[in-house]
Amino acid sequence: MMNTPLPENEALLQQILSSCEASRLLETKQFMQHGDTNVYDHCVAVARVSCLLADKMGLSVDRESLIRGALLHDYFFYDWHVPDPVHRLHGFTHPKRALQNAMDDFTLTTVEQDMILRHMFPLTPTPPKFREGWVLCLADKVCSTLETAKFTQNSLVRGYYTGEEGLQ
Repeated sequence: MMNTPLPENEALLQQILSSCEASRLLETKQFMQHGDTNVYDHCVAVARVSCLLADKMGLSVDRESLIRGALLHDYFFYDWHVPDPVHRLHGFTHPKRALQNAMDDFTLTTVEQDMILRHMFPLTPTPPKFREGWVLCLADKVCSTLETAKFTQNSLVRGYYTGEEGLQ
């Protein structure tokens, strides 16, 4: 069944995105993530799906930290598909790089730092400390799977990439 992302979640997401306009966040549009999805669109979709999962599971979370951590979890500035020894082990190393870049550009809460650093669990061995990080881990894996399988144009999924309609 289709619906729009919850208005309060979408309003907060748009507010946070507006506050990031002076940062390098928009630069992530030039780097591919999975399938034909760029890093920026992936992170926005992960933020939306994180909110959806928290809502559907009835979890009490810091909504602003959940969205900010999701938007910055892949805040690296390279195409990991291009062979380069610097990012050869991308899956294992990009959380630290994303965290450092995010800390250079933003003041992050402890929750946001932990979310970014530990979002690749269980590929990286240390699990998240906070509920928001667990939600991010799940949302990231859902979105990555959909992108890799090229399901992002499916009508049930498309809204979390466009903000117009999505999963219920």
